[in-house]
Amino acid sequence: MTTQIVYSEKFSKHNHWSHPENAERLHVMINEIKKNPLLLKEIEFVEPKPVSEETLLSIHSQEMISKIKEISSRGGGWLDPDTYVCKDSYEIAKLAAGGLLQLSESILSNEADNGFALIRPPGHHATKNRSMGFCLFNNIAIAAGELSKKGKKVLIFDHDVHHGNGTQNIFYSKKNVLYQSIHLYPHYPFTGKTEEIGEKNGKGYTINAPLSHGNGNHAVSQLLEDIFLPIAQQFKPDIILFSAGFDSHHSDTLGGLRLTADFFGELINRFQEIQPKIICTLEGGYNLRWIGKCLISQISKMTNNKIEFEDYAQEKNTAQIIINKLKQELQGYWRL
Repeated sequence: MTTQIVYSEKFSKHNHWSHPENAERLHVMINEIKKNPLLLKEIEFVEPKPVSEETLLSIHSQEMISKIKEISSRGGGWLDPDTYVCKDSYEIAKLAAGGLLQLSESILSNEADNGFALIRPPGHHATKNRSMGFCLFNNIAIAAGELSKKGKKVLIFDHDVHHGNGTQNIFYSKKNVLYQSIHLYPHYPFTGKTEEIGEKNGKGYTINAPLSHGNGNHAVSQLLEDIFLPIAQQFKPDIILFSAGFDSHHSDTLGGLRLTADFFGELINRFQEIQPKIICTLEGGYNLRWIGKCLISQISKMTNNKIEFEDYAQEKNTAQIIINKLKQELQGYWRL
């Protein structure tokens, strides 16, 4: 079994020392991988290649792309109070999107079994027309869009604590990409209610589980059993892409959910039973003590190694109310 890791030191060029989404995140994660020699034997590091502007235009507007390019060319600035651009950010954001697309094509062609795109800036908040929420281009949407052009059915599972409003926005009226999300609600960006299930041809292909503060492993396990996995089995994806946000870990200062480090690996394990071609791409996660361990939990499942961490979180409530609402919303589209 081969697991590819897309990574480049160049991602450090997109950096702002006082911002939670900074270059140190990847340094911590790479160091955590190096501390696990069992994993190093079974992974292959791949240098990413930038995506073309033509491919960007298949997902994003020319105005949005040009704005990032222009701000980069004059040395950087801010797109909004949360989202910064450096002088190299345009090229680095193209490198991030290209790296994930490159990895997706590698997995589909059986050059590797699965993989993790250790890329930044993240992407799932970027809509068709707007960069926001620390995100410049929507990396996972670009990859999913290109795969769907080849006739592939793509499942996106998003476990970031923040709802992936950009990914939802881009595929909301399409049925060849199934978007599933767990996220805290109410919480930034204040989207992702149970009744948001898609529109037109895409109705039923967006599934949101807006969790409450304190929900953790047990609540998500309930949702997997009753909603997400049954729908995934019926959809029969050719490939599964994870928006791997580790800010849903209980220690994250920007979060509010109660997932433990080992549970991120359990998510991989459960979806592998449906489709082993799984690719993760880094989204959020800002606790530098734990983000690397959450990563290792997922890579260990990809490489069929057993690595566990002592990590416990007290949880509140279950997900039964959300499950009941989702069954009501989706009963005309899936067998639940």
